[in-house]
Amino acid sequence: MSTEENLNKSTDAAKETAGKLFASMMELKESNPKVFFGIVGGVVFLLLVLMMSGGDSPMVSGPTAKNLVSGQRYVLKNPNTYEIESPIQLLAVPGAIAAFDDSEELEKGKVDSCRRIAQGTAVSIQDFQDFAGKKNAFVKVQVEDGQCKDSSGWVLAIDVQ
Repeated sequence: MSTEENLNKSTDAAKETAGKLFASMMELKESNPKVFFGIVGGVVFLLLVLMMSGGDSPMVSGPTAKNLVSGQRYVLKNPNTYEIESPIQLLAVPGAIAAFDDSEELEKGKVDSCRRIAQGTAVSIQDFQDFAGKKNAFVKVQVEDGQCKDSSGWVLAIDVQ
């Protein structure tokens, strides 16, 4: 027996079963319409209950920037990492963060030590930059503590908390 014959037999069996079910439903409709429409109404009601009971699932949201104020002191903290040792890039140009890879320079020791700032470092805000329709997406900060005190650069707004 080939697979095509098996497929034909199974489709014929399905058609026959559907035909018998349809015939018995039409017979029920003619012999006892109250029961027939009661069943149809019950099925529709169950479908409506299932569709409406999606529930109020909580909205999942990512990190958001606070209402930052120029001149105020904040702390650098990356909300996307659990590693405290993970530094935050301090860049000369806002928006260069995604197109930035200095891994080779880091290995050779050529990277300026004040371009990578440790999380928890105190900073004050100097300026804001909008990006892709998002207001104040980048923040220009000045480092207030440590060996890089008074150096400044741009970071993502979500990294200032």
